[in-house]
Amino acid sequence: MVELSDFDRGFLIGLLAGEGSFGGDGRQPQVVLRMHVRHEAVFRWLERTFPNCRLYGPYHHSGRSYYQWMARGRALVADLLPLLEAELVPERDGHSAERLRLMLERYAPFIERERARIGALREAAPHRPATGAGVAARHADAPHAPEPPRRADAPHAPEPARRAEAAPPAGAMRRAGETP
Repeated sequence: MVELSDFDRGFLIGLLAGEGSFGGDGRQPQVVLRMHVRHEAVFRWLERTFPNCRLYGPYHHSGRSYYQWMARGRALVADLLPLLEAELVPERDGHSAERLRLMLERYAPFIERERARIGALREAAPHRPATGAGVAARHADAPHAPEPPRRADAPHAPEPARRAEAAPPAGAMRRAGETP
């Protein structure tokens, strides 16, 4: 799990409760945050704090300009869910807590499998974080951990987006700041 100050924990939970989306792609859960490009500093903080999550954009189309940050898979289960489950409770925000509960319920088998894998990784190497996020969050210049290979027949996320003035053509997305 990523280490955050009390302020950063509160900032993150407020941000996701107010602006985040809790759902999934039918195969795995995901938390998505989409906001105007004027909030780029927030997205860069998320990118440094959760290096195994993805930042897409900026996108510019239909008179809108925005970034999209996505937490899914092992990074979501290892780094973000423990924070959300502890802090996003009905007493603070009933609507957001219900959206989180529905996501946890719908994707319970995936989450259980990932938690078992994370536990096995921690047992095999107890001094290393399961996702690498704990180390990378303390060292902002650390490289991103490589993604595991995907099955050719498995649904997958879009390629990360590149910085551009216009929205990339469908299927041509790259991670923010990455050149083709």
